[in-house]
Amino acid sequence: MSLIRLNDVSIEFDGRPVVREAFLKLRAGDRIGLIGKNGTGKTSFLELILGRLQPANGTVDVTLGTTIGYFSQFSELDGDRSIREMLSDHFAAVHETQARLDAIGEHLAHPMADDAMTALLVEQGELFERMDAIDGWSYENTIDTVLTSLGFDESRRDLPVDRLSGGWRNRAALARILIQSPDVLLLDEPTNFLDLDGVRWIENWLARYLGAVLVVSHDRQFLDGVVTRIVEIENYRLQEYEGDYSAYVHAKQSRLKMLERQFAHEEELLAYEQAASAARREAARNPTNAVARRLADIKKRQAPRPIDQIITDIYGGLRVSNDLLEVVKLTKSFDDGAPLFADLTFSLHRGDRVAVLGSNGSGKSTLLDVLTGETEADAGQVRWAKGVRFVSYNRVYAELDLTDSVGHAVNAYPDSLAFSATKKSVGRFLAMLQFSEADLQQKIGTLSGGQRARVAIAQCLLSGAAVIVLDEPTNHLDITSTQVMERALTHFPGAVLVVSHDRFFVDKLADRLLVFDGTPHVTERAASGAL
Repeated sequence: MSLIRLNDVSIEFDGRPVVREAFLKLRAGDRIGLIGKNGTGKTSFLELILGRLQPANGTVDVTLGTTIGYFSQFSELDGDRSIREMLSDHFAAVHETQARLDAIGEHLAHPMADDAMTALLVEQGELFERMDAIDGWSYENTIDTVLTSLGFDESRRDLPVDRLSGGWRNRAALARILIQSPDVLLLDEPTNFLDLDGVRWIENWLARYLGAVLVVSHDRQFLDGVVTRIVEIENYRLQEYEGDYSAYVHAKQSRLKMLERQFAHEEELLAYEQAASAARREAARNPTNAVARRLADIKKRQAPRPIDQIITDIYGGLRVSNDLLEVVKLTKSFDDGAPLFADLTFSLHRGDRVAVLGSNGSGKSTLLDVLTGETEADAGQVRWAKGVRFVSYNRVYAELDLTDSVGHAVNAYPDSLAFSATKKSVGRFLAMLQFSEADLQQKIGTLSGGQRARVAIAQCLLSGAAVIVLDEPTNHLDITSTQVMERALTHFPGAVLVVSHDRFFVDKLADRLLVFDGTPHVTERAASGAL
């Protein structure tokens, strides 16, 4: 039986179409990955199912009694209560039953008539059975397991939600949904801000979950491990593909080849039609002089230049020295004095692709902050080679001028390669990152989070710096933008230093790993195989 049904649904935003004539059924056990470029309406699609957005046409039917859990990448939790208290609220039946058991225990401690005692003992037995049925004896362990798996230490569990950072507030919202275990889960970028262990735990939890899942995610390996069907929003329509993300890649490739062949046939037919129409017009003008009908030559379509060639054109004039960074015995501690990392030594050279891995709170982002001068080290040295410039994605994103246009922000970035590369090359590069001519005229303040992320990524890739420093760059990027970024970083002549939980991304890019294992010791090793 379908829990949720979309029947001929169309969505509009500010008078422009987002989705047209959409049909979709969600059944118990379904695992659907919803993908599409930034700005195509994925989040709007989830809000439509939640009833927060009304369709322009069609209907959204939810089976009576169906419970829906929604995780937004922009946390909706707030208040002065802790996440532990919020999760405990979900077990109201357990608390009510336990309170009655406590009251019965107090009554039984005092003398009473036999019949009253018998009645209390019978009720107590029934309540014990009820506690067994609702798993009331282990609810605290359930809460502890979820919070531990999402990286919450004891201090964060008891902090008011309002005092948590945005990332930790997102984790708290995810924890609440996992505890509630509704009939339908709507997840909008659930792996953002999670470390690898947290992502794997979510994958395992979803494997046991019996309800329906509709997940928006850019994390290709997560999609491979979780979903059994891909729904792509493409040209305002829903296009469905059976299987996980890898199966989708092959199926879409086959579909595009088929469409290409169909288009070639349509082109031929149109050429015949055009020739026939021209002959009829000529015959009408010269009725006594028959015009020989002939088919117009069909020009062979030029294949687009390979993506890699476009990228190498951009980086052709960028010269990078061999030695870029030397880190010697670097040490940094928490405010309480506990070391995050100690005596860390490594170097960075032209062509290096270094990924920093580890659990949340282990010190990965702090290391990047120390290297880029955002934070001072307690001991050790960070030696950037003379004249070497680096660019930090997080800093670029944070400093985006919301009043500036996309085109000006990208092309006018200090020392940008846009000044040295040809305008044609830069235009093609930006087109690959899905910036249309209309997009380049938009103000950054009007863009979605994913679209702003693309602006910041474009600025970094075109910055002309010798080192690109990235902290979770795939968060908020759609899959196509991530793929273009991967290709650009692969051909970038300088060095890349990246913190990422995206296993697919790290496997494709990194040749060296700095692994934080939760102790002050950081291990450096070569990247070898899938994470």
